[in-house]
Amino acid sequence: MTHVSSHSPHGQTPLHTVQVLGGGSAGSSAHVRSLAAGLAARGVRVTVCAPDEAARVYDFAGTGARHVHVARSGDPASVAALRAACADADLVHAHGLHAALRAAVALTGRTTPLVVTWHTRPHAEGARASVLRLLERRVARAASVVLGASSDLVDRARRRGARDARLAAIALPAPRRPETVEEPDSLLHKARAELGAVDRPLILAVGALERHRGYDVLLDATRAWRHLDPLPLLVVAGEGPERAALQRRIEDEQLPARLVGRRDDIPDLLAATDVAVLPSSRESRSVLAQEALHARVPLVATAAGGVPELVGDAAELVPYGDAEALATAVVRLLADPVRRAHLKDKGQAQAATWPTEDETVTQVLSVYDELTQPLPYA
Repeated sequence: MTHVSSHSPHGQTPLHTVQVLGGGSAGSSAHVRSLAAGLAARGVRVTVCAPDEAARVYDFAGTGARHVHVARSGDPASVAALRAACADADLVHAHGLHAALRAAVALTGRTTPLVVTWHTRPHAEGARASVLRLLERRVARAASVVLGASSDLVDRARRRGARDARLAAIALPAPRRPETVEEPDSLLHKARAELGAVDRPLILAVGALERHRGYDVLLDATRAWRHLDPLPLLVVAGEGPERAALQRRIEDEQLPARLVGRRDDIPDLLAATDVAVLPSSRESRSVLAQEALHARVPLVATAAGGVPELVGDAAELVPYGDAEALATAVVRLLADPVRRAHLKDKGQAQAATWPTEDETVTQVLSVYDELTQPLPYA
């Protein structure tokens, strides 16, 4: 078992880590909050460098960490602020490509170890794709250790020249929501009523409205269940650049779908959902997939990126871009309560195999320990 220490190499003062977050997806931001809380509870000094807007949502200071505002921008002022925050750090841990790039620049000329977690696989086309490869190479080579949220990201980091790339233990943090005195059945009815799905099946997708998410394919799939009675309703929670185009399609083609924007009550929506769908072209460690399996909600997902590794046989997997296969899987599940019950049980069992928050912190601390312990005398 790896020795885990919360002390600096000199054994006198607590280890000081700086966690660097960029724009911060929901997954990486929640991970940093969970990590900060776990590290602080173990006596580690934690500084979280993140934009103020992320700090307002995730309350990093509430974990016992110190928050320093650093804008997502790579301008000299932001890099200087990051460099100052890292001045007395024993180790810097950056989350995501852009945060890692800025951390690497901020640490120029210093020997401070840099750990980088790749949570998702960025996508770019044309000339931007070659720039992305260069950025990934710069980050992979600057890092002492790259932690990948899925095996495909570990392989990608190695291809980009990482000296040490490992599969990260990344837990799904418990949902942070206010306590309620309402009964679960009341909440469920309220959620379905608000969405207009009291007497009809509810199908839920969650995530930013971006091209790679596959929502155009999902809207194609809704045509295949327009003959069903009662008519299922697709609800998509999230915001993004594709919203106007998707809304136009829903209206022009009279599709049984609603865009409900960014929501902070996803656990409640999931509890009211009959089938969750994940139509993305690439996912690493999908938060929706994890939340759905934890909540015993049957999942239909594309067999892309790290999804098959994450869900195993606890979800219906279909090829990306195949609207017919996606629609068929959803329609079959809605018509087969036995299969839905089987997937609920399989999902719960699969979720039990994922790392806990405590295991995640333990793994990260063991990596920190490796990088900050003084080398033994020969």
